[in-house]
Amino acid sequence: MTHAPLLAVEGLHMMFGGLVANRDISFSVGEGQIIGLIGPNGAGKTTLFNCLAGYYRPSAGTIRFNGVAVGGQTPEEAARRGIARTFQIVRIFPEMTVLENVMVGAMLRTKKVAAARAAAENELVFIGLDHRSDVKAAQLTVSEQKRLEVARALATHPRLILLDEVMAGLTPTEVREASQMVVRIRDRGISSIIVEHVMEGIMPISNRIIVLDAGVKIAEDAPAAIARNPAVIAAYLGE
Repeated sequence: MTHAPLLAVEGLHMMFGGLVANRDISFSVGEGQIIGLIGPNGAGKTTLFNCLAGYYRPSAGTIRFNGVAVGGQTPEEAARRGIARTFQIVRIFPEMTVLENVMVGAMLRTKKVAAARAAAENELVFIGLDHRSDVKAAQLTVSEQKRLEVARALATHPRLILLDEVMAGLTPTEVREASQMVVRIRDRGISSIIVEHVMEGIMPISNRIIVLDAGVKIAEDAPAAIARNPAVIAAYLGE
Protein backbone atom coordinates (compact mmCIF):
# COMPACT_ATOMS: atom_id res chain seq x y z
CA MET A 1 0.00 0.00 0.00
CA THR A 2 1.48 3.34 -1.06
CA HIS A 3 0.87 6.43 1.01
CA ALA A 4 -0.41 9.56 -0.73
CA PRO A 5 2.23 12.32 -0.70
CA LEU A 6 1.86 15.18 1.78
CA LEU A 7 2.01 17.68 -1.10
CA ALA A 8 1.17 16.94 -4.74
CA VAL A 9 1.49 19.63 -7.42
CA GLU A 10 0.18 18.83 -10.90
CA GLY A 11 0.42 20.95 -14.04
CA LEU A 12 0.82 24.23 -12.17
CA HIS A 13 0.83 27.37 -14.32
CA MET A 14 1.22 30.90 -12.98
CA MET A 15 0.79 33.81 -15.38
CA PHE A 16 1.02 37.55 -14.83
CA GLY A 17 -0.69 39.05 -17.85
CA GLY A 18 1.26 37.64 -20.80
CA LEU A 19 4.25 36.61 -18.67
CA VAL A 20 4.47 32.93 -17.74
CA ALA A 21 6.27 32.66 -14.38
CA ASN A 22 5.60 28.93 -13.84
CA ARG A 23 4.73 26.54 -16.67
CA ASP A 24 3.30 23.03 -16.20
CA ILE A 25 5.15 22.21 -12.97
CA SER A 26 4.45 18.86 -11.29
CA PHE A 27 6.14 17.26 -8.25
CA SER A 28 5.32 15.74 -4.89
CA VAL A 29 6.73 15.87 -1.36
CA GLY A 30 6.44 12.97 1.07
CA GLU A 31 6.19 13.10 4.85
CA GLY A 32 9.51 14.04 6.46
CA GLN A 33 11.29 14.78 3.18
CA ILE A 34 13.70 17.61 2.38
CA ILE A 35 13.31 18.85 -1.19
CA GLY A 36 15.76 21.37 -2.65
CA LEU A 37 14.40 23.87 -5.20
CA ILE A 38 17.14 25.49 -7.24
CA GLY A 39 17.58 27.47 -10.43
CA PRO A 40 19.03 30.74 -11.71
CA ASN A 41 17.58 34.10 -10.65
CA GLY A 42 14.19 34.66 -12.29
CA ALA A 43 13.55 30.91 -12.67
CA GLY A 44 10.18 31.13 -10.88
CA LYS A 45 11.12 29.60 -7.52
CA THR A 46 9.61 32.26 -5.25
CA THR A 47 6.51 32.46 -7.48
CA LEU A 48 6.02 28.73 -6.93
CA PHE A 49 6.40 29.25 -3.15
CA ASN A 50 3.80 32.02 -3.30
CA CYS A 51 1.35 29.65 -5.03
CA LEU A 52 1.94 26.92 -2.43
CA ALA A 53 1.60 29.34 0.50
CA GLY A 54 -1.60 31.00 -0.70
CA TYR A 55 -0.18 34.36 -1.79
CA TYR A 56 -1.04 33.68 -5.45
CA ARG A 57 -3.92 31.73 -6.95
CA PRO A 58 -2.41 29.53 -9.70
CA SER A 59 -3.63 30.26 -13.23
CA ALA A 60 -4.03 26.51 -13.84
CA GLY A 61 -3.16 23.16 -12.30
CA THR A 62 -3.82 21.63 -8.91
CA ILE A 63 -2.14 21.72 -5.51
CA ARG A 64 -3.18 18.98 -3.08
CA PHE A 65 -2.05 19.11 0.54
CA ASN A 66 -2.77 16.15 2.78
CA GLY A 67 -5.18 14.89 0.12
CA VAL A 68 -7.19 18.13 -0.14
CA ALA A 69 -7.18 20.48 -3.17
CA VAL A 70 -5.87 23.81 -1.85
CA GLY A 71 -5.14 25.92 -4.95
CA GLY A 72 -6.48 29.42 -4.29
CA GLN A 73 -6.35 29.18 -0.48
CA THR A 74 -5.41 32.30 1.48
CA PRO A 75 -2.09 32.49 3.38
CA GLU A 76 -4.00 32.10 6.67
CA GLU A 77 -5.82 29.01 5.37
CA ALA A 78 -2.47 27.58 4.23
CA ALA A 79 -0.98 28.20 7.67
CA ARG A 80 -3.97 26.60 9.41
CA ARG A 81 -3.65 23.53 7.19
CA GLY A 82 0.01 23.24 8.15
CA ILE A 83 2.01 25.07 5.47
CA ALA A 84 4.44 27.60 6.97
CA ARG A 85 7.06 29.71 5.21
CA THR A 86 9.96 32.08 5.60
CA PHE A 87 10.81 34.92 3.21
CA GLN A 88 13.81 35.68 1.02
CA ILE A 89 13.92 39.16 2.56
CA VAL A 90 13.07 38.59 6.22
CA ARG A 91 9.71 39.84 7.46
CA ILE A 92 10.07 40.20 11.20
CA PHE A 93 8.37 42.65 13.55
CA PRO A 94 11.45 44.80 14.33
CA GLU A 95 10.07 46.68 17.33
CA MET A 96 8.79 43.54 19.06
CA THR A 97 11.06 41.26 21.07
CA VAL A 98 12.34 37.99 19.69
CA LEU A 99 9.95 36.11 21.98
CA GLU A 100 6.96 38.24 20.92
CA ASN A 101 7.75 37.60 17.24
CA VAL A 102 7.56 33.85 17.77
CA MET A 103 4.43 34.17 19.93
CA VAL A 104 2.70 35.69 16.87
CA GLY A 105 3.21 32.36 15.09
CA ALA A 106 2.05 30.37 18.11
CA MET A 107 -1.18 32.40 18.35
CA LEU A 108 -2.37 30.62 15.18
CA ARG A 109 -3.04 27.53 17.33
CA THR A 110 -3.95 29.04 20.69
CA LYS A 111 -5.58 32.24 21.96
CA LYS A 112 -4.05 31.76 25.42
CA VAL A 113 -1.05 34.04 25.92
CA ALA A 114 0.64 31.69 28.41
CA ALA A 115 0.37 28.76 25.99
CA ALA A 116 1.70 30.88 23.11
CA ARG A 117 4.60 32.04 25.27
CA ALA A 118 5.48 28.46 26.25
CA ALA A 119 5.34 27.31 22.62
CA ALA A 120 7.49 30.27 21.54
CA GLU A 121 10.06 29.60 24.28
CA ASN A 122 10.34 25.97 23.13
CA GLU A 123 10.97 27.00 19.52
CA LEU A 124 13.60 29.55 20.56
CA VAL A 125 15.45 26.82 22.46
CA PHE A 126 15.18 24.53 19.42
CA ILE A 127 16.50 27.23 17.07
CA GLY A 128 19.22 28.42 19.47
CA LEU A 129 17.89 31.94 20.08
CA ASP A 130 16.58 31.53 23.63
CA HIS A 131 19.43 33.71 24.96
CA ARG A 132 18.11 36.57 22.76
CA SER A 133 14.42 36.26 23.64
CA ASP A 134 14.09 39.70 25.29
CA VAL A 135 16.05 41.57 22.62
CA LYS A 136 14.21 43.62 20.00
CA ALA A 137 14.18 41.73 16.69
CA ALA A 138 15.74 44.73 14.92
CA GLN A 139 18.93 44.20 16.95
CA LEU A 140 19.55 40.68 15.64
CA THR A 141 22.18 39.86 13.03
CA VAL A 142 20.98 38.76 9.55
CA SER A 143 21.70 35.14 10.47
CA GLU A 144 19.71 35.47 13.71
CA GLN A 145 16.80 37.18 11.93
CA LYS A 146 16.60 34.25 9.49
CA ARG A 147 16.52 31.82 12.42
CA LEU A 148 13.84 33.94 14.08
CA GLU A 149 11.64 33.58 10.99
CA VAL A 150 12.12 29.82 11.10
CA ALA A 151 11.18 29.76 14.80
CA ARG A 152 8.04 31.80 14.11
CA ALA A 153 7.09 29.43 11.26
CA LEU A 154 7.68 26.37 13.47
CA ALA A 155 5.49 27.88 16.20
CA THR A 156 2.50 27.50 13.84
CA HIS A 157 2.92 23.69 14.09
CA PRO A 158 3.45 23.10 10.36
CA ARG A 159 3.62 19.79 8.53
CA LEU A 160 5.44 21.46 5.64
CA ILE A 161 7.80 24.43 5.88
CA LEU A 162 8.85 26.49 2.84
CA LEU A 163 12.32 27.94 3.46
CA ASP A 164 13.22 30.78 1.06
CA GLU A 165 17.00 31.26 0.98
CA VAL A 166 17.64 30.75 4.70
CA MET A 167 21.35 30.26 3.89
CA ALA A 168 21.89 33.32 1.68
CA GLY A 169 24.50 35.74 3.01
CA LEU A 170 25.69 33.41 5.77
CA THR A 171 29.26 32.43 6.60
CA PRO A 172 30.35 28.82 5.88
CA THR A 173 29.93 27.99 9.58
CA GLU A 174 26.43 29.52 9.63
CA VAL A 175 25.54 27.58 6.45
CA ARG A 176 26.57 24.34 8.18
CA GLU A 177 24.47 25.25 11.22
CA ALA A 178 21.48 26.10 8.98
CA SER A 179 21.80 22.72 7.22
CA GLN A 180 21.85 20.95 10.58
CA MET A 181 18.78 22.94 11.63
CA VAL A 182 16.85 21.73 8.56
CA VAL A 183 17.78 18.12 9.35
CA ARG A 184 16.60 18.60 12.95
CA ILE A 185 13.30 20.00 11.61
CA ARG A 186 12.95 16.88 9.45
CA ASP A 187 13.66 14.74 12.52
CA ARG A 188 10.51 16.28 14.05
CA GLY A 189 8.55 14.83 11.12
CA ILE A 190 8.19 18.15 9.30
CA SER A 191 8.76 18.21 5.53
CA SER A 192 10.75 21.04 3.94
CA ILE A 193 11.08 22.62 0.52
CA ILE A 194 14.15 24.84 0.38
CA VAL A 195 14.79 27.50 -2.25
CA GLU A 196 18.54 27.98 -2.17
CA HIS A 197 21.56 29.16 -4.14
CA VAL A 198 24.04 27.84 -1.57
CA MET A 199 24.61 24.36 -3.02
CA GLU A 200 26.92 23.12 -0.25
CA GLY A 201 24.09 23.82 2.18
CA ILE A 202 21.33 21.76 0.54
CA MET A 203 23.04 19.11 -1.62
CA PRO A 204 24.11 16.90 1.34
CA ILE A 205 20.72 16.99 3.11
CA SER A 206 18.09 16.88 0.33
CA ASN A 207 16.20 13.74 -0.66
CA ARG A 208 15.67 15.21 -4.12
CA ILE A 209 16.51 18.41 -5.97
CA ILE A 210 14.04 20.11 -8.34
CA VAL A 211 15.55 22.52 -10.88
CA LEU A 212 13.58 25.36 -12.47
CA ASP A 213 14.76 27.45 -15.41
CA ALA A 214 12.65 30.20 -17.00
CA GLY A 215 9.58 28.92 -15.14
CA VAL A 216 9.90 25.31 -16.33
CA LYS A 217 11.00 22.26 -14.35
CA ILE A 218 14.07 21.03 -16.24
CA ALA A 219 15.18 18.31 -13.82
CA GLU A 220 14.23 16.43 -10.66
CA ASP A 221 16.58 13.82 -9.23
CA ALA A 222 18.86 12.83 -6.38
CA PRO A 223 21.46 15.51 -5.56
CA ALA A 224 24.40 13.55 -7.04
CA ALA A 225 22.59 13.10 -10.36
CA ILE A 226 21.56 16.79 -10.44
CA ALA A 227 25.19 17.85 -9.97
CA ARG A 228 26.12 15.91 -13.16
CA ASN A 229 23.03 16.84 -15.21
CA PRO A 230 24.08 18.65 -18.44
CA ALA A 231 20.82 20.66 -18.65
CA VAL A 232 21.28 21.90 -15.09
CA ILE A 233 24.92 22.83 -15.70
CA ALA A 234 23.91 24.71 -18.87
CA ALA A 235 21.13 26.58 -17.04
CA TYR A 236 23.57 27.79 -14.40
CA LEU A 237 26.68 28.36 -16.49
CA GLY A 238 25.31 29.10 -19.97
CA GLU A 239 26.05 26.85 -22.91
